[in-house]
Amino acid sequence: MQVKIKSRKLRRAAELAIGPFLLIGLWWLAYKSGFVNRDLLPSPIATLDDTAANIWSGNMNRDFTRTLVRVAYSIVIAIVAGVPTGIILGARASIYRSVEFLVDFFRSTPATALFPLFLLLFGLGDVAKIAVAAFAAWLVIVFNVAYGVMNARQTRILAARSMGASSPRIFRDVIFYETLPQTFVGLRTAVSLALVVVIVAEMFIGATDGMGHRIIDAQISYSLTDMYGSILIAGAMGYGLNLALLFIERSVIHWSGK
Repeated sequence: MQVKIKSRKLRRAAELAIGPFLLIGLWWLAYKSGFVNRDLLPSPIATLDDTAANIWSGNMNRDFTRTLVRVAYSIVIAIVAGVPTGIILGARASIYRSVEFLVDFFRSTPATALFPLFLLLFGLGDVAKIAVAAFAAWLVIVFNVAYGVMNARQTRILAARSMGASSPRIFRDVIFYETLPQTFVGLRTAVSLALVVVIVAEMFIGATDGMGHRIIDAQISYSLTDMYGSILIAGAMGYGLNLALLFIERSVIHWSGK
């Protein structure tokens, strides 16, 4: 039994390693073949060496932390404001229909197009970056929570009513749990979107730190290994956040699909 478990874990680890090795392999081939100008594409080995040195020396840690903190603030704001709003809208289809245009309109509007508005409202500081990311994430969470509430399984709701459960208890014991899978889908999407918005905001909204600022600063100074390494670390941040949410989702919503 233990041998089977170890074999399964090794196979899973090998499957997970294929993606990174494929990325590095394609990058190395593009560099070696000259398909891309070597002055514009450093080798993956040099990039990884430089990135490891920056991490080890602490040179990149502050930028990484600042971006992560901004994303965390924006997601917390989006959850606190978005989940109750989504529940209220989803609980009454007529209410949702009355504001559906606004939700879909702003959800379909690129968040980067709202930068000038948030700059006018909040200035060049961190507040503007966090606010625009929180707004974009909030819309995604509202939509998914409302959708989850509206599409809760009617059979379970009717079964609870037939047993004499009150509306508050039906919401607490049935609808809330039915909504969680869709809520986590929205949360994972919102985290990815918030990270994108924060990185872009750090590039163009007067930032002095963060991974976005580091990427654009390295590009301007032609520090290509630093630029590509920072892009890899930003991607790793998003991947790590998604994995963390997936782990929480699988731990909390173990009944999903049953």
